[in-house]
Amino acid sequence: MSDSLQGRLRGKSALVTGSTSGIGLGIAEALVAEGADTMVHGFGDAASIEALRKRLGARGVRVGYSGADVSSAADVVAMIEHATRELDRVDILVNNAGIQFTAPVDEFPVERWDTIIAINLSAVFHAIRAVLPQMKKRNWGRIVNIASTHGLVASTHKAAYVAAKHGVLGLTKVVALETATTGITCNAICPGFVLTPLVQKQIDDLAAREKLTGAQAQARFLGEKQPSLEFATPEQIGVLTAFLCSEAAAQIRGAAMPVDGGWLAQ
Repeated sequence: MSDSLQGRLRGKSALVTGSTSGIGLGIAEALVAEGADTMVHGFGDAASIEALRKRLGARGVRVGYSGADVSSAADVVAMIEHATRELDRVDILVNNAGIQFTAPVDEFPVERWDTIIAINLSAVFHAIRAVLPQMKKRNWGRIVNIASTHGLVASTHKAAYVAAKHGVLGLTKVVALETATTGITCNAICPGFVLTPLVQKQIDDLAAREKLTGAQAQARFLGEKQPSLEFATPEQIGVLTAFLCSEAAAQIRGAAMPVDGGWLAQ
């Protein structure tokens, strides 16, 4: 990854929500590799998070940490204020934190719906609302919302997730239009299936349960959704995010960029 990155974000400060593992960590690593001071956010044991912070900081940038509960509007605003204090500013906001729950609509627990909407959609609004004033003051900013292929198409049993991700894309377009004559851009990335530790466990469980090889289990898991029969990776999502934060992407505004192995081409 380092061969393709050129320190294009030196002097910038970033906040990436949900970045102690998975896609968010891949994004944080890519921004750090580009030279951005970065605040990671998420849950985990204190020792592991401190080790992560030190590992990223060894690249010669400042790395902070927030454990904010993004289901709370007040916590989201406090997180933006915390990042601004610790890193002096927030030039780049990546809204990545998200959760999932599956059930038919008529069996979907109301409290699960409320929590998914709060974390996957409302937190995105609250963070953008809180960070925009400082970005406008400097006339520069990059907002990247990690949506999903499910922001563009639906699957059964994912009512709250699909609704939230469709909402994220709508919000992305509104923010892009409202900042269209400024140096601030707002875009979304729409991953299909991404190989994270959580997904790998599902594949391993499937292989054990059905007595399949790892390759067979992966093909079964991806199935008809992702024609490439390969996962996107957190590293790929990270490099795309870093590109969207660069000057080369200054006129990419309000886009929903699929990284889905051909899912939406069907």
